[in-house]
Amino acid sequence: MNLRLVTPPDGELIPLNEVKTHLRVDSALTADDGLIQSLVTAAMQTAEHRTGRSLLPQTWELALDRFPEKIALDKPPIIEVESVKYVDANGDLQILPESDYLLDDFGEPGRLIPAYSKSWPMTREQPNAVRIRFRAGYENAAAVPQAIKQWILLTVGTMYENREGVVVGQSVQSLPHIDGLLDRATVWR
Repeated sequence: MNLRLVTPPDGELIPLNEVKTHLRVDSALTADDGLIQSLVTAAMQTAEHRTGRSLLPQTWELALDRFPEKIALDKPPIIEVESVKYVDANGDLQILPESDYLLDDFGEPGRLIPAYSKSWPMTREQPNAVRIRFRAGYENAAAVPQAIKQWILLTVGTMYENREGVVVGQSVQSLPHIDGLLDRATVWR
């Protein structure tokens, strides 16, 4: 299974002024704004990786060698399936009509199944013969669970205060409750 990001998320999950308040950085100071934004992006990407979710709306493409019985669509929540394309037995690219499949987005990960009384078409035996493009993510930043946002803020705070990979001369202790903030949002397979 190959999954590729087509369109990255657009917009900000946590407004810069809110992040600066969390960091106790004067909002009038702008010297570190670029750094802070890059830390937020890195923390958001890490949260998406750890939870298996898309936080803000983004477009993904899943490539499969053939149609399995049920197709798992990772990166929930799934907003919509934009297209299902496949290479038929003759080698021609076909677009599967929307009426031929159903999106089951109740569970996580979401899944794509044939519609009632339909079955998946035969494909040519070749790599990536099936391409499914879908949009995933919460509808907006306000819909993202607060625990994920809090984890991002705490992670940004740690990275902002500790800009090197090693802290010399200090005892280091992790706080297990911080990573626990992502547990409820993690998609377990």
